[in-house]
Amino acid sequence: MDMRPVTVALVEDEPEVLAAIAKVIRASPRLHLLQTSSTALDVMRWLAKNPVDVLLVDLGLPDRPGTDVIRLCRSLQPKCEIMVLSTFGDAYHMLQAFEAGARGYLLKNGTEDELATHVLSLHAGGAPMSPMIASQLLSRWQEGARKPPVPVARSDRKIDALSPRELEVLQLVARGCTYSETATHLKISVTTVQAHVRNIYGKLDVHNKAEALYEARQLGLLD
Repeated sequence: MDMRPVTVALVEDEPEVLAAIAKVIRASPRLHLLQTSSTALDVMRWLAKNPVDVLLVDLGLPDRPGTDVIRLCRSLQPKCEIMVLSTFGDAYHMLQAFEAGARGYLLKNGTEDELATHVLSLHAGGAPMSPMIASQLLSRWQEGARKPPVPVARSDRKIDALSPRELEVLQLVARGCTYSETATHLKISVTTVQAHVRNIYGKLDVHNKAEALYEARQLGLLD
């Protein structure tokens, strides 16, 4: 019987979430965390040179979609098991992830307590999923669907319009500017920038920068 710890790589752009997940993995004697990354490019470079048993992927990464990481890992390391850890619980993202090569899909809320168990289950041949994801997958299977839903056209999306200033803030953040740099560029305070960002999140119905940038691109607000 192989008693070697299951090796794990993690890519997550939110520092607090990354730290929490890493803490859970490190606390398990049966798991060994080899790599943590905050961008798709960083983990993709790492995967090209380092074998790993399990890859945990956030879909809303700042530089490239998490599905790109999944596809590359599946190509480079066919034996690596891949599980999504995401705030995206909709059918579109779920099907995109599974089609790219993921075999597990957990929503971030409420997964930490049992995360180690889920990682070990995945490595042993299981397919851990949050109940909401499993329910959607079952419904899609029962309906006989074969393709992910087409994203709603921009003209059909019902969202509150961003103000010209909010669009300026969004564009600068998308270019990688910090709040301080954005404030300097627009000649406003950092506090005002933070207020604009909160308004942007509310209008786009998102919870972090990666989700905001993804949603803005889907709506045609960014190039």
